[in-house]
Amino acid sequence: MISPASYTRALAIVPALLIVSAPAWAQGAPGPSFIIVPSSAINPTTMQIATSTLFQTVSADFFLEDDGTMYVQTGDIPAMWLRDSSAQAKPYVRFVAHFQTLGPLIRDVIERNAKNVLTDPYANAFTAGYKIWEEKWEADSLAYPVTLAYTYWRRTGDRALFTPRLHWSLEHTVSTYQCEQHHASCSHYRSPLLVSGRGLDYAYTGMVWSAFRPSDDPVRYAYNIPQNMFVCVALRELAEMAQSGYGDAKLAAAATLLADQIDAGIQRYGAIYEMDFGWIYAYEVDGYGHTLLADDANVPNLISATYYGFTTPGDPIYANTRRFALSSANPYYYSGSYASGLGSPHTPTGWVWPLGLVMRAITAASPSETVSEIRTVQATTQGGTLFHESFDPENPNRYTRTSFGWFEAEYAELLFRSTAGFDPDPLPAPAGALGLVNGAVATPLVVAPPQLWLNQDTCVDAMARLLQQ
Repeated sequence: MISPASYTRALAIVPALLIVSAPAWAQGAPGPSFIIVPSSAINPTTMQIATSTLFQTVSADFFLEDDGTMYVQTGDIPAMWLRDSSAQAKPYVRFVAHFQTLGPLIRDVIERNAKNVLTDPYANAFTAGYKIWEEKWEADSLAYPVTLAYTYWRRTGDRALFTPRLHWSLEHTVSTYQCEQHHASCSHYRSPLLVSGRGLDYAYTGMVWSAFRPSDDPVRYAYNIPQNMFVCVALRELAEMAQSGYGDAKLAAAATLLADQIDAGIQRYGAIYEMDFGWIYAYEVDGYGHTLLADDANVPNLISATYYGFTTPGDPIYANTRRFALSSANPYYYSGSYASGLGSPHTPTGWVWPLGLVMRAITAASPSETVSEIRTVQATTQGGTLFHESFDPENPNRYTRTSFGWFEAEYAELLFRSTAGFDPDPLPAPAGALGLVNGAVATPLVVAPPQLWLNQDTCVDAMARLLQQ
C-alpha cells in the first residue's frame, strides 16, 4: 500500500503536475495492463507504459530448479550474475506484503546465491549447474546478495530467510572482504586480464581491493570508490542480520569494523579537489595519489550513492560529484540527437546506457528531471518490453544486447516509485545518522492522485496475474 509519506508527497506535487488533459479513464485509455503518466506541466504528452515492461524480467528470467532454488538468468545471456540476479529480484520484494506466495520465491533466489557464494566467492557469474561462468573479482558482487536478503527481511520480517547456508555465505563474504582489504599479503586471486595478474601497484587504504568494475571491465586503479561505498552499506546490513537473525555478535562486530574502515578510507583517499567542481569523489584511486575522475553507467556508480544509502542528496561532495558525472567533464558521459547520459567502456564509445538514465531518474532532485529520463527511455526503446544494454544516441536502432534483465528490473523500480508511489527499500540503521527520512531517500513522484493510486492498483493486479500463471 502507499505509505503516509508517499501520500503527503503526492499531494504536495499536485500543483506541479496539474493535469491539462482529461484523466486517463475519461479518455478510454487501456485498462489494467498499462500504467499512465498523464500530460502535465512537466510532461508534454501522456505516456502509456505496459505493465509487461515492469514485470518482464521476473516473468522471463526466473527458473525454479530441482534443488528448490531459483536460477535467475540475466536476460539474453545464459548465466546468473550475483549482482544482476539480486537486482532483478529486489524490486518485487515489496509485493510480498500483497502476495504471501511470492515470499518463498524470493527466498529461493537468496538461497541460490548463498550456494553460489559458497561455490566461489571470487566468481561473479554461474551457470544453472553451479559451474563458474566468469571469475572476475568485483567487490560489489558479494554485496548485492546481502542487500537483497536485507531488503527481504526488513520488508517482510520473515525469519525463514535465516538458513544455515545464508549464515555461512555471510561469513564467507566478510572473510573475503577482510582478505581483499589486505590483498598483497592475503589473497591468492589473480586474473590474466590484469597487469602481472594483480594490476598496478597500490597502497593500503582500508578499502577493499577489486580487480574488475561493476561493468565487468578491469579496474585502472585498485580501489573502485562506488564499489567500496556499496560494500560499506552492505556490511552494515550484514551486521544487522548477523545479530538479529543468528545472534552472531562476532560476525556483526567484524562486519561493522570493516564497514567503518572502508568508510574512513573512502573519505581519506576517495575525495579529490577538482578545480571546476570543488571536492568530488573519484571513481578509482590507488592510495598513492593516482586517481581516475569518471563515472560509469553500471551500478554501483557515483551518482547512485544516495540510492543505496551511502550518503544524502544534500551532501556537498555528492552534489559536486553528481554535477561532474552528468557533464562533459566525465569521459563516460555521452550526448547525441536522441539522448544524453552515462555510458561505459564496456560498450562502444559514445553509446548511452538506459541503466544510467534510470539511475539518474531514481536519484533526481525534481519530478521534471525524473519524467524527462523516463521519456528518453521510452523514446529510445520504441516503447517495447525488452530493453537493451546500450544504444547509439544518434541512432537508437543500433544497440547492444536484445534483453538486459538488470536494466528491466531497475526500470521497474523507477516506475514503481515515481508513477505508483511505492516506497523505497529500507536502509540500514546508520542511515539515520545521515539524516535519511525513515532510512530512505525518496524518488520524485511524476504522477498526482488519483492516477498515482490507479497505477499502484494496476501494478498489484499485474503481479497477481503473473503469480496465477
